[in-house]
Amino acid sequence: MSLQLGCLSFRQPYAGLVLNGLKTIETRWRPLLSEFENCTLAVHIARKDWEGEEWREVLTHAQGMDCVQIENLLESGERFGRGVVAGVVEVGKTWVCPGSLPREELQALEKEALLTGLEEKHLTRLSCPRWLKEPLYARGRKDIWTVDIPLELLPT
Repeated sequence: MSLQLGCLSFRQPYAGLVLNGLKTIETRWRPLLSEFENCTLAVHIARKDWEGEEWREVLTHAQGMDCVQIENLLESGERFGRGVVAGVVEVGKTWVCPGSLPREELQALEKEALLTGLEEKHLTRLSCPRWLKEPLYARGRKDIWTVDIPLELLPT
């Protein structure tokens, strides 16, 4: 038996940061996750890396992590490799980040998103990340796609 879920591919290091509970806000230029509010979403680890280094700056400055802590976190996010469905996360509310937020509020959101430049983007709250017991090999796709996860792979 299996559970059919919507699935979204995340590039590294963001996939690992989501599943390790550090990235709790997903950002998109359109409300991609809004229809999945209050649903469980599967997290696929894409083969490619994220091209920017904003996440490293946020981890260092806003989260106060040192190089060793960041490297350990990155290694943890690679435990299942690439090209796999690695876990699940609960999807919360989606909203647009206003361009006029006070700096302190914007910095708090950037800390949760592990990304800067959030103004006018669609933000979605993510919670309760769980790694699968084993990776499920699957080819990633654009936007949200459907995946069947065998029940024995789901965390308890």
